Amino acid sequence: MTERMSEPISYGRRLSMLAATHPDKAAILFAPVEGPERTVTWAELDRATNRAARLLETHGVNERSMVVVGLPNWPEHYIATFAAWKLGALVLPMRSSLPVRERDQILAVGMPAVVVANWENVAFPLLTTADLARADSYSDAPHPDRVPHPGKSVGSGGSTGRSKIIVDPRPLAKIPMAPGESRNGLRPGQVQLIAGPLYHNSPFSWGHIGLFEDHILVLMERFNAARAIDLIERHRVNFAFLAPTMMKRILDEPGATERDFSSIEGIFQTAAPCPPWLKRAWINLIGGEKLHEGFGSTEAVGHTTIRGDEWLLHPGSVGKPPDDCDLRILDEDFTELPQGEVGEIFFRPHDPTPTYYYIGSPPVKTSPDGFMSVGDMGWVDAEGYLFLADRRVDLIISGGANIYPAEVEAALTEHPAIADVAVIGLPDDDWGKIVHAVIQPRDMASLPTLPTLDAHCRERLAAYKAPKSYEFVNALPRDDTGKIRRSAMASERADGNWSGIIRVKDAALR
Repeated sequence: MTERMSEPISYGRRLSMLAATHPDKAAILFAPVEGPERTVTWAELDRATNRAARLLETHGVNERSMVVVGLPNWPEHYIATFAAWKLGALVLPMRSSLPVRERDQILAVGMPAVVVANWENVAFPLLTTADLARADSYSDAPHPDRVPHPGKSVGSGGSTGRSKIIVDPRPLAKIPMAPGESRNGLRPGQVQLIAGPLYHNSPFSWGHIGLFEDHILVLMERFNAARAIDLIERHRVNFAFLAPTMMKRILDEPGATERDFSSIEGIFQTAAPCPPWLKRAWINLIGGEKLHEGFGSTEAVGHTTIRGDEWLLHPGSVGKPPDDCDLRILDEDFTELPQGEVGEIFFRPHDPTPTYYYIGSPPVKTSPDGFMSVGDMGWVDAEGYLFLADRRVDLIISGGANIYPAEVEAALTEHPAIADVAVIGLPDDDWGKIVHAVIQPRDMASLPTLPTLDAHCRERLAAYKAPKSYEFVNALPRDDTGKIRRSAMASERADGNWSGIIRVKDAALR
């Protein structure tokens, strides 16, 4: 499409328009872990989503429904999502390999009308990929245009250990970008690499924005650094979202800096703080003007951005807020702090339209004048550039994934040999931070084995949330009220102060 539209259009209508414009053009190039790549054309994608929407409709899906999509990075993930959106439904992507208990907790909070996943023993109507394949018997004719309102949500373990769902209540419709327009390195008509899992907000959002903007998506079933480099070269990838862990692993590949990244027009990096050395290495690899970093939250209460060449003038910063929101650093009494002083990061969007609501949790912390925070800490310099002191007080960001200590602690405390536990994040060159469990056992003479603890956690949590190192202590440093300062414990261990501590670490769990 080349003309500039003036009114927002739905994602479903946009898909059908692009399919009519170039039916035989590739929309998705699927790169499986094993086997040959597979192409899904725009016409095939549009017809498949129309058929799948009619299948969902037979299960009662409509504008008031939630549809959970618990599939791996397969084309079927996009088919199920667009099918739900064409019916005006809300979509919740979920990790396909979640442990049953965690999976069922999130489902119980969301109460979906339909779950699209290859799962068993689900307490809600279930459609598998085999069911989607049998949807060929349904009509592929166009559907009445519907704008999902809301259309996107994200599941979270929550800082309290209780599952919650973050819903974006805004209509899922937008105006396509004008030819030649570019935002954070993304422009219409690009080839985009989808390297991250689709249950994460960033890969999910960037991929669907890309399809809306007439991208060809190069969809990796699972991230592999060597494969990613090959795909970038072979398909002349223009844009990609990458977490810092992915960026590091790509550069760790032998000869990576000698490979051809000349097609790259934009890399958007977020999900975790990027080490300065890694940022500089990527600036040297692709050019500072092509590397973009963003800071914000799934709640979308505000954000900052910074380009690589700008970052070189303000090293360590995550940028300034755009013209659509305000930023303040406040103390516990909502008093604004002076430049250079660390406090809690608050944003206030100029548009009063709500950007989120929670299912299963109270709203975020809000100041009397409407500034909102999700718990991140930082400071600003004299020019208004934001610097992070800590993404969240207790949150562990490992490989770009958010891990809440309370959730891991809740799982560990179920072990009969554990009397008390605190979970913290420790620095790691590869992951950014790793999950570390400090355990007070019931009997120091009879400690649980590491394989036993690991198996216990993986039965209850997603694998990436399981601790990668363990430590046993006689007592945890709780105060008179029972509180514990995880940040102080993490700082002590990060500084190498292990005096009087029995430490157990098994590299096999890495």
